[in-house]
Amino acid sequence: MLTPFHLPGNPRMSSHRTLFPQIVLTIVGWTLAAAAATAGERTTKPKSPNYPSETPTEFKASTVGFDHQRREVEIAMRDGVKLHTVILVPKAALRAPMLLTRTPYDADGLTANAHSPRIASVLQGYDNVADLIDEAGYIRVVQDVRGKYGSEGDYVMNRPMRGPLNPTPVDHATDTWDTIEWLTKNVPESNGRVGIIGISYDGYLSLTALVDPHPALKVSVPMNPMVDGWLGDDWFHHGAFRQFNMSYMLEQVVTRDNSATWWFSHADQYDEFLQAGSAGALGKIRGLEQSGFWNKVVAHPAYDAFWQQQAMDKILAAQPLKVATMIVHGLWDQEDIYGAPAVYRALEAKDTKNDQVYLVMGPWNHGQQIDEASSLGPIRFDANTALQFRRDVLRPFLDHFLRDEAPAHDTAPVIAFETGSNRWQRLASWPAGCDSGCTTTATPLYLHADAALSFDAPTAAEAVASEYVSDPAKPIPYTRRPVKPVLYGDDDTWPNWLVEDQRDAASRTDVLTFVSEPLAEPLKVAGEPIAHLFAATSGTDSDWVVKLIDVYPDEVPRQPELGGYQLMISADIFRGRYRESYEHPQPIKADAVLPYRIPLPIANHVFARGHRLMVQIQSSWFPLYDRNPQTFVPNIFFASPADYRKATQHIHHSVEASSRIELPVVRNN
Repeated sequence: MLTPFHLPGNPRMSSHRTLFPQIVLTIVGWTLAAAAATAGERTTKPKSPNYPSETPTEFKASTVGFDHQRREVEIAMRDGVKLHTVILVPKAALRAPMLLTRTPYDADGLTANAHSPRIASVLQGYDNVADLIDEAGYIRVVQDVRGKYGSEGDYVMNRPMRGPLNPTPVDHATDTWDTIEWLTKNVPESNGRVGIIGISYDGYLSLTALVDPHPALKVSVPMNPMVDGWLGDDWFHHGAFRQFNMSYMLEQVVTRDNSATWWFSHADQYDEFLQAGSAGALGKIRGLEQSGFWNKVVAHPAYDAFWQQQAMDKILAAQPLKVATMIVHGLWDQEDIYGAPAVYRALEAKDTKNDQVYLVMGPWNHGQQIDEASSLGPIRFDANTALQFRRDVLRPFLDHFLRDEAPAHDTAPVIAFETGSNRWQRLASWPAGCDSGCTTTATPLYLHADAALSFDAPTAAEAVASEYVSDPAKPIPYTRRPVKPVLYGDDDTWPNWLVEDQRDAASRTDVLTFVSEPLAEPLKVAGEPIAHLFAATSGTDSDWVVKLIDVYPDEVPRQPELGGYQLMISADIFRGRYRESYEHPQPIKADAVLPYRIPLPIANHVFARGHRLMVQIQSSWFPLYDRNPQTFVPNIFFASPADYRKATQHIHHSVEASSRIELPVVRNN
């Protein structure tokens, strides 16, 4: 401790005058040393010890008690691109078959239910027939397509086959071939036999595998596949654009992992699409022009080579038939109702022995065959039809073609659920109304004056036409408002809209409704209804929506909510500019009575005794489909507000112009 020193003149300092310089130097030295020490502390003082982390550098999950082994591999394609692949091998697998799904929807996510050690629970995702996999002991393989999620490469929506639209040496067919080649050489627990299965986009990929298939591919099961995006699947129906898919076009394409999301500005999508104007205007607001696929869609509104050369039914029609194929169709598929029957027609023509091409038609919405399916909306089927299909049809079929011992299967060429009577049919072909002892006849169901509908042709005494005014400012909603976004949540109305009650539409003045007398006997239809309209419009373009409806009696004792219910059996839209050519649109001559041929989705239905038949005709189905401006413009995607105009529509039902629905009526011999 330093004591106070005395200033000069202080008597007590006189005897220590000689020590003063030393004291000063010492103090200065101490001060400099202290300053240096302080500076040193600032630069070299050790950090405080960190609190030990509780997170390991790398966590290795325990698989004790698991009934399967998970392997994640990157399989190199012929061009060097590696595709992320998940392989789930049952613990007891020995010479087990492999079941492959190729997907743009995240292989890890579809196989990563981390809350269970059981393979059946791990596979609780879209496109997985989990109960079948668990019971049968199959090796399950799920792969990201190139450009999506864990896979390398560039993503192209429904990548076209090699050729004019795809100048590269690779496509989904080659990627499937290369994947199967790797699997057969690197999964020792397998027997070297592979099947491919998938729904929707994955169903499309199950079809591309049939183009120059690998020898180890023994069976393909395309369910609700995307086949022709213009004629009747995801993007258009007969030229009318399905604008509800715009959010998908953005989210699926603009990022590898679907992390970009479409945003909604209205609780009611009806208001959102109406306020935006055209589909092109809304796309610009949302930045959709950054999606390469969107730019292709708006550049090809007609059925030109871009769409024709991608249609899988046309592609497969030119291929030899080498792989057993089960095509699965939902009679109320709200997304891809065209594709499965079209592919069946293309392949069945090649199946000379009637033992390689199979068709299953169930009372399902899009993908419901892997879910619970004892009902659809308010319509009950008396049994879980999806479970019946998976257990009694799909499992024996796959076992026969994929297991070494090839157990027998009893799969009819066509297995069809007959709605209305709620029973399964085993048929030799489609369309066919019964196994034997019946005939199917194209029978005209005529529209009449005074909103009547019958199998009798019009007479000269009747009014020649019925009319309504179609106003693009007040389009007809395709479902009850408020129209919710398609989010695939528990409260989503999208999966069931094709079975919704049509009484709201029937009450509108811009919907023509024709209804028959109650049926004295059941009426069975099996096949494709075709609408033959004689129509006139005051505009130069028009959409025509035709619905075939089963009207329930006013009272249904066992299910009161179905009293008077109007159930759509088959319905579709047709864009008038394509009346003469799908490829070359033309204006409609105003006020001219012109014929339109409008094919409707296939039906296999019994209209019960006491029920009535109904046909509804309208000119919008919004906002599922974009509005027709009703004035001819080169490209409706870019129609201006001034292009949208009211039009007076006439549906003729005279002797000379008899509008009708051609029904495939089944009658016993």
